[in-house]
Amino acid sequence: MALTDELAALRSETLAAIEQAADSAALEQVRIAVLGKSGTLTGYLRSMGSVPKEERASVGKTANEVRIAVEGALEARKAELSAAELAAKIDASAVDVTLPGRAQQMGTRHLISRITDEIAEVFLGIGYTVVSGPEVETDYYNFEALNAPADHPSRGLADTFYVRDLSGAVANVRGESDVLLRTQTSTVQVHAMEDQELPIFVIAPGKVYRRDVADPSHLPQFTQIEGLVIDKGITFGDLKGTLDYLCKQMFGPDRKTRFRAHYFPFTEPSAEVDVSCGICHGEGCRFCKGTGWLEILGCGMVDPNVLSMSGIDPEEYSGFAFGMGVERIACLKYNVPDLRMLLEGDMRFLRQF
Repeated sequence: MALTDELAALRSETLAAIEQAADSAALEQVRIAVLGKSGTLTGYLRSMGSVPKEERASVGKTANEVRIAVEGALEARKAELSAAELAAKIDASAVDVTLPGRAQQMGTRHLISRITDEIAEVFLGIGYTVVSGPEVETDYYNFEALNAPADHPSRGLADTFYVRDLSGAVANVRGESDVLLRTQTSTVQVHAMEDQELPIFVIAPGKVYRRDVADPSHLPQFTQIEGLVIDKGITFGDLKGTLDYLCKQMFGPDRKTRFRAHYFPFTEPSAEVDVSCGICHGEGCRFCKGTGWLEILGCGMVDPNVLSMSGIDPEEYSGFAFGMGVERIACLKYNVPDLRMLLEGDMRFLRQF
């Protein structure tokens, strides 16, 4: 068979293979088999030197015609396959605009963090500043500087989490060390009295730790906010007005407050503060145990001994302090019956807030 006939047959076979290529990958295999470095048509073109002179012109012309025809067919088929593949891809990824949308679930701040910020905003609005301090404290700042006697029950192992004292000091006989997890953010108040210039108007939010068994009204770790005011001429009336304002801001303008005499080692006189029940409006119900009142915080005038230990003259300055549990405030505001519900991570409950 003459070379021109072989080239004509190659052209026919190649054009048929191009037409039958089902996708771009198959088409590329055809191109490589014919026009690649080891392709059949490439072999003919490279062997032109061995073709007799009298046939070289016609064979060369035929080879070029075959190459042009094959390249044109490849380009045309490639365009067809690319368009078909793109259309299939678009169809596969098409969005049915008639389907309902899928909204991304947005996160929110935890209720404890929200109530902490709400309380802070109330006090920032009347000129207080927010201060913080370490959660691992010394016995001095947690008890001694707050006028707690050596035999006070809160200083025992049954009530306080003590940690290893790495300072080299010898632990006390009963097993307590001089380092502990703070049981109250009153420790921050002592630091404020030592470090800040008078007058002082501060609140101290933060986590505190106590050896309590978790139940509907107690947690071993909770968030506390304590406040301290030190200035000349501060009276118990200032304390009552401040806390009454706080209660009305947090629970509503119709809520009432009352003060009951109590004892705290770092304040004198001391009081427990109650707010009228928001469910029965003071009439008495199961939530308030028939009293019409709900206990929310403790407070009092700063004991002169506490002022003296921090280098403040109690004859010239006076002040008041108060402390509240954020989790308790949150539960009272939203009528939640169990503190543990705030920490269980049940999203059905938390999404309500």
